[in-house]
Amino acid sequence: MLLETARHETIQRIAVFLPNWVGDVVMATPTLRALRARYPRPAQIMGILRPHLAELLDGAPWLDELWLFDPRAAGPHFGRWGLVRAMRRRGIDLAVLLTNSFHTALLARLGKAAERLGYARGFRSFLLTKRLHPPRVGRRILAMPMVDYYLAIAESLGCTHLSQRLELHVTENERQQACDVWKRLGLRKDGRVIAFTIGAAWGPSKLWPTEYFAELARRVVDTLDCDVLVVCGPQERLLARQVVTAARRLEVATIADETMTLGLVKACLEQCLAAVCTDSGPRHIAAALGKPVLTLFGPTSPVWVENPTVQAVDLQLPLDCAGCYRRRCPLGHHRCMRDLTPDIVYQKVLEMLQRRQALRRAA
Repeated sequence: MLLETARHETIQRIAVFLPNWVGDVVMATPTLRALRARYPRPAQIMGILRPHLAELLDGAPWLDELWLFDPRAAGPHFGRWGLVRAMRRRGIDLAVLLTNSFHTALLARLGKAAERLGYARGFRSFLLTKRLHPPRVGRRILAMPMVDYYLAIAESLGCTHLSQRLELHVTENERQQACDVWKRLGLRKDGRVIAFTIGAAWGPSKLWPTEYFAELARRVVDTLDCDVLVVCGPQERLLARQVVTAARRLEVATIADETMTLGLVKACLEQCLAAVCTDSGPRHIAAALGKPVLTLFGPTSPVWVENPTVQAVDLQLPLDCAGCYRRRCPLGHHRCMRDLTPDIVYQKVLEMLQRRQALRRAA
């Protein structure tokens, strides 16, 4: 389903509708890299994404412009009709939809993008000029790694640089912010800091118990000669403070009282040795920065994040109810996370760090 060669020769202005979740944007970075290689400058690539995600792509070399889109915008960002007008003014040759919604396909059509490429989902096929079909069994869409899901779109455009390697960039200003945090919190500067990313904007069923994180933090500090930095989002400040208080160790700190930005999260994770994570956005940021990541899965499946280029340990108990994809435990016991004890996780942390040391020696 490659676009015709003649059509490719005329493509100079590309609009990419980026996903709406932190982790999905990170898993789309290999596709952005592939598009840039396929359409080198002077072709222009405009990334369209939600304003709160913009700092994720600071320093990235693939986009010429970032269009901040908020469908409810009443301020400086593009709303629906502002985005449509901007697309029409620029004369978009190709709209690439990494989103699955009917809404974004309609915007691409109203914006008069000459070619509109995306997955045939959500009753939007008639709005697309070129479409891909996700793998199915009957009417059910099969689970597949999101990085491959997005790269299939790039491949359909004739992209050949299809590495699955995630990639984020940290600016010097962001690094300075992290250095200031390290000083304020008294974190060690020899690299022996392990990040705990405790949040889950998707829903509380992804959360690991606060007391478990506190117990794991004590064991990391007492036995592994590492500090612990609890990383959180704006909505998880209270949880992060509770972990630090319950851990009862001076070597356990949190960014909960800092000015919270994705740029700061990136820079802090860059300085850490490894990360223990819930299935949340910061997990993917750490992975994209080359950190070993241990991820605690309960209601969601590790299949979506599988990536052979990531130093990953994906931990999920073999329960009948695992992978229910419910935001709250429908059975009321939350065993998928509560039965994942600190002892189990600590042993996996040890294995992850030992594997990291072996890889560094081999290199």
